[in-house]
Amino acid sequence: MTRPDPRQTAALSAALSRAVDLSAIKARAEAAGATTGGQQEQQSSGVHVIDVTEATFQTEVIERSLQVPVIVDLWAEWCGPCKQLSPVLERLAEAYGGAWRLAKIDIDANPRIAQLFGVQSIPMVVAIAGGQPVEAFAGAQPEPQIRQWLDGLLDALRDRLPGIREAENGAAPADPSAAPDTAAEPAAEPEDDRFTLAEDALARGDYAAAEQSYQAILAAEPGNEQAKAALVQVQFLSRAESTDPSVVVRADTSPDDLDAQLSAADIEIARQQVEQAFGRLIGAVRRTSGDDREKARTHLVSLFELFAPDDPRVMKARRELASALF
Repeated sequence: MTRPDPRQTAALSAALSRAVDLSAIKARAEAAGATTGGQQEQQSSGVHVIDVTEATFQTEVIERSLQVPVIVDLWAEWCGPCKQLSPVLERLAEAYGGAWRLAKIDIDANPRIAQLFGVQSIPMVVAIAGGQPVEAFAGAQPEPQIRQWLDGLLDALRDRLPGIREAENGAAPADPSAAPDTAAEPAAEPEDDRFTLAEDALARGDYAAAEQSYQAILAAEPGNEQAKAALVQVQFLSRAESTDPSVVVRADTSPDDLDAQLSAADIEIARQQVEQAFGRLIGAVRRTSGDDREKARTHLVSLFELFAPDDPRVMKARRELASALF
């Protein structure tokens, strides 16, 4: 089972990396409800299977993946292999008793999500854990192979996601969308309208307006870490989404074209080819000097900021960058 290699557009990075909180968008959009696809073969069944739309993606995929892995099934009614794979995934979701959750997304009804995942063919299955994509496969696979894939995924994530053990021990994993126990927990902080404005712009794909909103927050509060992190994400989104993916070929054939190397690294990050992007820019640092070397180093450090500081890929790349510089 292999990872697909679609063009992972930058908005997915914002949703799945860190920092940009889309909960306000989710709250306003929930009234739209979740689509069922309208077809018998793709009707969701069972307590661990749910149809997901653009309106509910933040709650049902991103937030829920903080407790258990969420397996995203990207399908369409016209797709024959989807009708073979989806029932298998639904059956397995119930068999595993909540150790993971199946999120079915009709790409025809939710084209923006399909674009975010860079869908080139379906069925496509993506595992989300801790708010990030961790594994994927494309095409209808036999059930034993899917079980093997799921077992490996759960083994790798069991110590990171508390809901896996809870489900395996017979307890229902915590539901992130459930109403809080107000007697046990303090009241939620009021929503910050400044972030809501930025999130609205991000939801529309208006990166310039989102960037302006986050910069306004930082102008008033230079130490606001949430706004700083969100601004880094939005700036990357704007840059990567406007970059022609063919620049990767140009960069591979023209290693001395520094601008091509920088742009190619952005595309690779958007495709989740993180180590490849980091390696590309570390190579550029080694080959260059003076202003060009500083330009490559600065760009690489800006990409580090898209990830948690303790991400093993970032830590490894920082060591290699230090070696390249000194």
